[in-house]
Amino acid sequence: MSPAQQSALSWVHEHRAQLSSWHRTIWDYAEPAWREYRSAAWFVARLREAGFSVEAGSGGMPTAFAAQWSNGAGPSVAGYAEYDAVPGNCQAAATTRGPREGLSPYAPGHTDPHSALGVGALAGILATQHAMREGGIGGTLKFFGEPAEKCQGSKLVHGLKGYYDGLDAIISYHPFYMLPLCNTVRWDTHCGAYYSRIYSFICDEPERWGSGSDASPIPASHSAARAPGANVALMSMFGSTKATLESMLAHTGGWSLNEAILTAGQATADNLPAPLAQINYAWRAPDIPMAEAILAVLERNAEHAAAIAHCRLVKRWVSRTRPGVANHVLAHAAYRNLAAVGAPQYDAAAIALAREIQANLGLEPMVAPFLPACEHLIEPLEAERQLRLQMPAWQRNWTSDDYVEMTWYAPTVRLYIARPMLAAPDGHAGYPAWVSNALGGLGPCIDPTVQVAGKTIATTLLELLTDPALLARARAEFEARTGGGKFVAPLLPADFTPPIDYHWPEYATTERGYAWGIPACAELDG
Repeated sequence: MSPAQQSALSWVHEHRAQLSSWHRTIWDYAEPAWREYRSAAWFVARLREAGFSVEAGSGGMPTAFAAQWSNGAGPSVAGYAEYDAVPGNCQAAATTRGPREGLSPYAPGHTDPHSALGVGALAGILATQHAMREGGIGGTLKFFGEPAEKCQGSKLVHGLKGYYDGLDAIISYHPFYMLPLCNTVRWDTHCGAYYSRIYSFICDEPERWGSGSDASPIPASHSAARAPGANVALMSMFGSTKATLESMLAHTGGWSLNEAILTAGQATADNLPAPLAQINYAWRAPDIPMAEAILAVLERNAEHAAAIAHCRLVKRWVSRTRPGVANHVLAHAAYRNLAAVGAPQYDAAAIALAREIQANLGLEPMVAPFLPACEHLIEPLEAERQLRLQMPAWQRNWTSDDYVEMTWYAPTVRLYIARPMLAAPDGHAGYPAWVSNALGGLGPCIDPTVQVAGKTIATTLLELLTDPALLARARAEFEARTGGGKFVAPLLPADFTPPIDYHWPEYATTERGYAWGIPACAELDG
C-alpha cells in the first residue's frame, strides 16, 4: 500500500474506540425512515467539526444532507451514510431478548444495521481526508446523508436534484451476511428495480352514498345506511391484491410484493364511515417491465376498491428506481483493497458474547460461534458464480437497494463487509431475529465491521484520487454500459417531491415524555 493508504489505515486504527462510541450513538437513536432527526443532526455536526461544508436538509428532505471538502484540484469522489432503523425491531445491546430501556418492543431497531453502514462510511471519508491533508493529495470528497433506505427514498431524490452530477466515482458500502455476498463486491448481478406506492382511500362525501330515513334530518343517522368508507376500501384492496398475487407475474425471477398499512388517526370506533385509510405497497423485480406488470394490477385493484367503498383514490410514489449498473474496474480496485485490509476478525470478547447468547437460547455454546464466512473473503467472480446458481439465465438483476440510482450518474462499486452472525449448530433451524439485531449493538461484535469498512473505503478512495488511469478506465466502462440506447432515464420527474409529509412511524414528545408511537403496553407484551 502507498504511504497515503498506510496513513488512512493508521487513522482508523487510532480512532477505533471513538468509532465504536459513534456507532453505538446512532444504534441507540434507532430512528425510522424519514424521521432520523437526531441521527442526521449528529452526522452534520461531526462533518462540520471535520471542516466539511454541509447542506442540511438537502433535496428537500429534512433528514438528508450533502457534505463537501476539497483539498485543491483533483477528482471528485463520494460515499454516503444511511442511518434509518426498522419499526418493530427494538432490541437492547444484550445477550437476551428485550427492548431498549423505556421503549416498546415495537419501536425501531437497526436490523442491517445501518448504524454500522453510516459510521463505517464516515470512518472511510475522514481517514481519506486525513491522508489527503498529510500527503498533499488534491481532490474533492463528497459525503451524502441518505435517509429512508428502507423505503428506498432519498438517493433517487438526490439524483434527480443534481447532487451526483460531476462525480468521478462513488463507493456504496453495506454490512451484509447473505451468502455469497459476504466480504466481497458485486460483479455483474446488481440490485434490480424497486417500486413503492401509497394508495389513500378518502371517503369525504358519505352523504352521497344513499338517502337517510325520512324521519331524520341527518343523512348519516344511526337508523340510516352509511357509506362503506375508507376501511372497507383498504380491506378490499388488501384482499383483492392477495387474490391476484399469483396472476401478476410468472413464478420466476425472485420478485416480491409487500404491504404496510399506515395509520390515519381515526382511532375511535363510531357509527361513522372511516374518512381515510392508506396502504403502502412496495415491490422488487429484476427488471422494469416486470415491475410495471405488478403496477398495472395494483392500479386496477385500487380503482375498483375505491369505487366499491364510495371513496376517491389518491396515489403517491414513494420510490421508483432503475436496476443497477456494474463497473468491473471499480469492483476490482475495491476488492483488491479489501483483500489487503482483510475480513473482520472476532476477538475473545466477541466470542464470549456470542457464546453467552447461545447459552441463553438453551444451546451448547460453540467453540467458534460465528458464521465462518464472516471472517473470510470471497472473490467477486466466485461470489457471482454462486449467486447465479440461484436464478434463471435470463435474469440480470437480483433483490433491491436504492444505491442503484447512483450507478446511473457515475461509476459505482457495491462493497459488502460482513456483519456478525452466529453459526447454527447441526439440526438447529436458525436464530430468532433479535439475535442478529443485538449483535449489531454489541461493540466487540460489530466494531470489526465498521473498522474494515472504513479502511477499505479509505484505501480505495485514495487509489482513485491518485491514479488518473484507473479513473479513466472506470469512466470508459461506465459510458459503455450507460451510453446511447443503453441509457434508462429516471422513472420519476425532476420535480418529484419526497413523501415526507405522510404518517410515517416516529418518536414523539408529549406530556407523557419522549416515546415511540406505539407505547409500551402490558397486554401486548408477549
